[in-house]
Amino acid sequence: MADQKMKGRKVSLMILVLIFQVLSAPFHGCFAATSQGQPPRKRSLVQSLAVNGGSSVFLPVSGNVYPLGYYSVALGIGNPPKTFQLDIDTGSDLTWVQCDAPCTGCTLPRDRLYKPVKNNFLACKSPICAALHSLKAHQCKNPNEKCGFQVEYADHGSVLGAVVSDNIPLRLVNGSFSSPLLAFGCGYRIQNRGPHPPPPTAGVLGLGKSKASISSQLSGMGITQNVVGHCLSGQGGGFLFFGADFVPKSGMTWAPMLQNSFNKYYSSGPAELLFGGRPTGVKGLNVIFDTGATYTYLSSKVYQTVLNLIRKDLGGKQLQDVKDKALPVCWKGIRPFKSVRDVRNSFNTFALSFTGASNIQLQLPPESYLIVTEQGNVCLGILSGTEAGLGSSNVIGDISLQDKLVIYDNEKERIGWSSADCTRRL
Repeated sequence: MADQKMKGRKVSLMILVLIFQVLSAPFHGCFAATSQGQPPRKRSLVQSLAVNGGSSVFLPVSGNVYPLGYYSVALGIGNPPKTFQLDIDTGSDLTWVQCDAPCTGCTLPRDRLYKPVKNNFLACKSPICAALHSLKAHQCKNPNEKCGFQVEYADHGSVLGAVVSDNIPLRLVNGSFSSPLLAFGCGYRIQNRGPHPPPPTAGVLGLGKSKASISSQLSGMGITQNVVGHCLSGQGGGFLFFGADFVPKSGMTWAPMLQNSFNKYYSSGPAELLFGGRPTGVKGLNVIFDTGATYTYLSSKVYQTVLNLIRKDLGGKQLQDVKDKALPVCWKGIRPFKSVRDVRNSFNTFALSFTGASNIQLQLPPESYLIVTEQGNVCLGILSGTEAGLGSSNVIGDISLQDKLVIYDNEKERIGWSSADCTRRL
């Protein structure tokens, strides 16, 4: 069922992002409800984007938070190119696709898998393989052996494979065409031990910060600047871009990227949590921006504070607790809801106020943390990250990034956001 797929995605892929590992032997390597009515939006910054020079790549996005549970792009790989639908994931560095090498456990038919040839495989001595080792010392028993990777999931599922390189054709917004040789993972041993099926995509588009990410590779080749942006529509779809052409000259809210133990992720902080514009007592939060997570995850103590605030605020309102298979915390009204707009007046706005600079806030209105299910109930799209195995991490997922232009500027080490119309097309 759709919500079962969504449920499996929101836990397992999130953990994939956070416990991505590089193994040393024998291979070396590697939170607005969708399809629902929305309140009137502010004038979109995306409608007046400024061109700042240089080349950029623009890719249409498909998908939604509910019921699918993921956003994806279509990317051509090879010569001639074969199209693969990939989850967009700012919490993961390495892009990987299901691969016929041959494959054990792949979820796609064999004719839809990537087929590598001998010359595609990268050697352990390659710079990309070294980048995948990040904090670990890069040691090769044999410099010419294949560079491998392994990704592990919360439900003990995993993806094992080798790093390859191939042409990925890209049309740039300046009218030119490029087909760079980019490195990515060829996943040929996939185990899904969880109770829910994985998303029906071919793999993951890694948009993280390391040299192994697609953005970093494009930047290193001089094709685009090392800037990634996305706009995920609450109505479904949206767009993704590489490069600085779509960075507005004004109107964005910018926060510095953290450069500490969180520096492998797009993170910022510390931040104070506000509810209805008032302090909640929760301070010092560092948050990770992660499109690989369907929902927003907070450490157990913060999550419990959020839940208590919402329940107290709902006192005297015509909403009752109800069980719904979509999410753990849900409410029903006198009659079924059709969209979050039907119930938004019963809920208040959260905000993250970043204390490192003045007037930097990430607003989280009801559309940024609620969904309306197929049963017409309204459910909380904020979950306990501790229960999901994320420890004390606080993760801002797709639901809270919808209808916002979000930009990860690795050139200036900053993260920006603003309300936007994400239905734009070129």
